[in-house]
Amino acid sequence: MIYSATRSAVISYGRLGKSLRPVSPPLNFQLMIKTAQGTCSILVVENSDDFRAGLADELRQLGHTVTAASERSEGLVLEDRAQFDLLVSDLVNQGSATEPEIVRSFKMAVTSSEARRAIAELHDIIEKTFSFKLRRIDAAQPTDQIREKIELELPSNLTLMNGVLEYLVDRVARLGLIKVEQSNLFVALDEAFVNAVKHGNRNDTTKLLRITAELSAREAIFTVEDEGEGFDVCEIPDPRDSANLFKSSGRGVLLIYNIMDEVEYSERGTRLRMVKRPEGLRP
Repeated sequence: MIYSATRSAVISYGRLGKSLRPVSPPLNFQLMIKTAQGTCSILVVENSDDFRAGLADELRQLGHTVTAASERSEGLVLEDRAQFDLLVSDLVNQGSATEPEIVRSFKMAVTSSEARRAIAELHDIIEKTFSFKLRRIDAAQPTDQIREKIELELPSNLTLMNGVLEYLVDRVARLGLIKVEQSNLFVALDEAFVNAVKHGNRNDTTKLLRITAELSAREAIFTVEDEGEGFDVCEIPDPRDSANLFKSSGRGVLLIYNIMDEVEYSERGTRLRMVKRPEGLRP
């Protein structure tokens, strides 16, 4: 939601909790603040007092106003009262004595057409959020007992992708799946993102890029989906053919196939699924 020339992005960052503990001014006061040029209104939902306060403080350092809640239902109430531009949630099941595996679900999604054009603000919020998540939240979880699903819905702009790439590669490395200095995972994901943004959505920021990462110490499954017209992967020229030696098309797809353990395109070619397993487990 943007007032006059103001760009407004909103984050909902949460997991199940029991009470609402706001760490910012009331919503009606924040709505007035949102009219200020360049100020984003951010909703943080997280039942850990430390994580909630920490992320709120870091986002305030970017010049944004922050509303905080301790559970998802409280965030939904706030969402009913105002139209938000960016939602981020972090839902956690801590497991039990019989099933100790921790299951996490993290989502960041742009939900308004105005926010799709607020690239500079989104860039800084994405990088700040992922930096905090990696340092404070991910580092506190045992890597051998964590299973996580990360879902991102972002505008088709490559300037937003570097922070996403660095976070995903670092996260996979901390789970023990790769060694960054010996892995080309960054290259494969970069090719997938570039193809989806440039060739799929044709750099149209009104179209979303959907990225899903299902991560554990056993494997990493990445899905990249665009809103383009699609293509037939079988029609891509083989860059290894001498007739195509000076053609650039097809090289990115070939790199992805060589780097990942499994690669699968949807029938329309708008969705790409890739699997990466630990070194030594490749069939």
